[in-house]
Amino acid sequence: MSIYFVTHIRHSVTVFSGPAKRRFFSWLSNVFSRHSYSIVKLHNVSPVLPVLDRISKPQYVIDGIVPPKLPWFDIKNEEEITGMKDACRLARKILNVAANEIKVGMTTDELDRIVHQACMDNNAYPSPLLYRGFPKSICTSVNNVACHGIPDSRELESGDIINVDVTVYYNGFHGDVNETYPVGPVDEAGLRLIDAAKASCDAGIAACGPGEKFSSIGKAIEQKASSLGFSVIPNICGHGIGRYFHGADILHYDNTEDRMMQEGMTFTVEPVISEGSTQVCVMNDNWTAGSLDNSRSAAFEHTLLITSQGVDVLTRK
Repeated sequence: MSIYFVTHIRHSVTVFSGPAKRRFFSWLSNVFSRHSYSIVKLHNVSPVLPVLDRISKPQYVIDGIVPPKLPWFDIKNEEEITGMKDACRLARKILNVAANEIKVGMTTDELDRIVHQACMDNNAYPSPLLYRGFPKSICTSVNNVACHGIPDSRELESGDIINVDVTVYYNGFHGDVNETYPVGPVDEAGLRLIDAAKASCDAGIAACGPGEKFSSIGKAIEQKASSLGFSVIPNICGHGIGRYFHGADILHYDNTEDRMMQEGMTFTVEPVISEGSTQVCVMNDNWTAGSLDNSRSAAFEHTLLITSQGVDVLTRK
């Protein structure tokens, strides 16, 4: 599986396989080895964790079939909006649990186990688990990993930055949120990157409201990131969300999308902001998207509801 099978990554990117991929990443490692942070490589992935029988599971887990994405943004009724709010509130609660556990020396696999158990305790299914075969309950993207990092045996190091992406399936609805955190003392450039990612996400959210064009989101994000000296990775998108995990795409760069936001729509805004190259390549696990030059990226994500008055950030702290 290559990058264009991952639901909210768009456009063509460099994709290598087999010996060519190994030679390419070896070359990158040698060329870009002088960093104030560690370059993340793939480590051992533990077996899939079991899910309690009483936990309601999304259909793609039951039958192994991921339905095609809706080409439009559906309008939620009151009952569906309540379901979305409940799922998003729980996603935020569980992300906060994970954030409080992050520390030097723990593995991302340990963090995954914490989130998995929190989902079980709250009668929720961790949406990423077995979605298109993804083997873990969260995505953990560290340093040079832009997105979709699989939790593994690598220990977090002082100076790392880590994005933790939590999505839960609760009472028939998905709630999606992510944030980037420093691990121990982080250099000033890394902290600026995290701040820029948050500011860029906030700019995209501020552009939302009934009657606004979806293109205004990407324009606002790109303008904010650029003004702060950073770039948007264009391949990674937001998406519609609801009873389905991934719906129509939300572009995070300046674009000409002319569809309008309407009251009752729900979708995510989740720009990934880079301090270097905006190109990514999927690693040998067919999920982890790393930057071509090993530069770091950071991201923040919220699930949003368009209201008659503007926008409601369903996953806000």
